[in-house]
Parts: sequence; structure tokens; C-alpha cells
Amino acid sequence: MTTDDVVPQDHDRGADLATVAQQARWQVIKAVTNAKAGHIGGPLSMMDLLVSLYFSELKVDPEKPRDPDRDRFILSKGHAAIGLYSVLALRGYLPLEELATFDKGDSRLQGHPDVTRLPGIDSSTGSLGQGLSVGVGMALGARLGGQSFHTWVLLGDGEIQEGMVWEAVQAAARYKLTNLTAIVDRNGLQQFGLPSSDETTRTDRGDRRDPWFGVDLAAVFHAFGWRVVEIDGHDYDQIKSAYTLSGAGDAQGRPTVILAHTVKGKGLSLAEGAYTWHSIVPTEEDFERARRELEADELDVLDHKLSKTGAGA
Repeated sequence: MTTDDVVPQDHDRGADLATVAQQARWQVIKAVTNAKAGHIGGPLSMMDLLVSLYFSELKVDPEKPRDPDRDRFILSKGHAAIGLYSVLALRGYLPLEELATFDKGDSRLQGHPDVTRLPGIDSSTGSLGQGLSVGVGMALGARLGGQSFHTWVLLGDGEIQEGMVWEAVQAAARYKLTNLTAIVDRNGLQQFGLPSSDETTRTDRGDRRDPWFGVDLAAVFHAFGWRVVEIDGHDYDQIKSAYTLSGAGDAQGRPTVILAHTVKGKGLSLAEGAYTWHSIVPTEEDFERARRELEADELDVLDHKLSKTGAGA
């Protein structure tokens, strides 16, 4: 099968991308509450980016998860795995009911993605800072092998403080990997921060401002030789335009980075912009509030229909 035979499939059951993202967010809340462990803030902030990627951009087929011509996706910030699992389930890679096994001892859905256990995962991740290097290898391998698939890597803004990321950034530009796109989920909050001398920003766990506070991150990537696209990571039109531009490559031979400005905990009022929701188990009250805000009763009806018909098929 050629790449042209594997085409992106829009959600075809009357739900637009925003509704799919809302549904995926509810799946995250349910799974973390059930497991009594997991991350919420990061999965929610990246959800619109991820849903747009899987439902309108990636050339993939859930029925053929190992197709050699498929596009590749790496969730470098692997601790946000439940967000990816939720999208994969809605896209048809696994039963929706399996999300209830998240983080269980014998589950395929561990706290970090495991490429050996779950079809649809292209790389195991979890040790922060390594995903872009894997993506560089995949993109370079595609070129050497004469394949036309595109490789996408989603990173956290705190994660790109890791030095290994910048080695990969330099290598990608040096080898002119136009078939590689990095997406930075720039939600401006991390779980822990460096000590600060500024008493107005210091907390019990350090300075939690934007991990790149005062740094022109776009200029940094540009100086390394990347094409830089900045967007609102919750605006579907901007996301689509950025993905289309990235997928088409670059005439100047540059890899592309999408700096997506997002809100940590997006979609759940008590989680939005709150570092405490980086990793938390919702209380019963939190859970019921999420049910109301995400209109979960209606979403559960859609879940039932998808499970009956085969989601994403």
C-alpha cells in the first residue's frame, strides 16, 4: 500500500473536532479517577492538537497500525499518555471500554506509552527529552529508505529544558529534515520550578511561571534553522493551517516547529491554569463537576454508539 492509499479520515458520525476533543477530555477524567493515578493538566492542554492531528491530518489506518507507509507520531511527554490513549480509542485503535484498565498491572495502557504492547504507539516514551531524537531518527530513516511518511513529535514546554532536545534540534536542521514536525504544547506551567529570588513568584516548589519566561523561544528555534509557526493551540482553524503547512514540507529545507500556546487543564474550569492539576486524582466533587461541565451524559450516549459501530472505522 502506498502512502496515497492511506488517507486521513474525518470523524463521520456527526461530531466535529471540538466535540471529539470534549469527549476525549471526559475519557481522561474518567480513566484517571478510576485508576486513582495519572496526569490531567497536560493531557487536557494538548487535546485539541491531538484530536486535530488524528482526525484530520495523520495518514494512518487503525486497521493497519504497522503499515510501513503510515505517518509516525511520538508523544515525547509520555506522562500525558492517557490523553493519547483516549484519542486512539476514539479513532478506533482500541475499544473505548479498555480505557477503564488504564494504569492497571496487566493493562496495555500503562502510565507511559509502551510500543511493545499497544498497536498505534510508534515509540515508548516517558523519560523526558528523548522523543525528538527518536523522531529525527525516523525522519532520517524515511529519507534513506525512500519513504514519504511524515513524522510528528509532541513535546511539553517544560520538557524542552532537557539538553538532549537541543541536540536533536541541531541535527534535524543539519540534515534538512523537512519531513519532521515538532509541536510544543506551550501551556506555560510545569509541575515543579526552579528556585526564584522573586518573592512574588516563588511557591513551595519553586518558580512556576512559563518554563521559558523572558525567552523568545521562536527566535531560538529560528536561529537553529527551523521554520517556526506560532498558533493558538485551541483554535482549530489555526491548528489545521499549521498542520497543512508542515505536512507539505519546506522549500528551504527546514524542519518545522509549531509553538502552540495552550492552557493547562483546558476544558475543565477548576483545572485551567492550575499547576496542582498537573498530576492529581479528582475528588468525587471534582468528578461530578467535570461531568456537568463536559456534558458527560450526552457524551456517554455517543460512546455507546461508537462502541457498537466501531469507532473510527
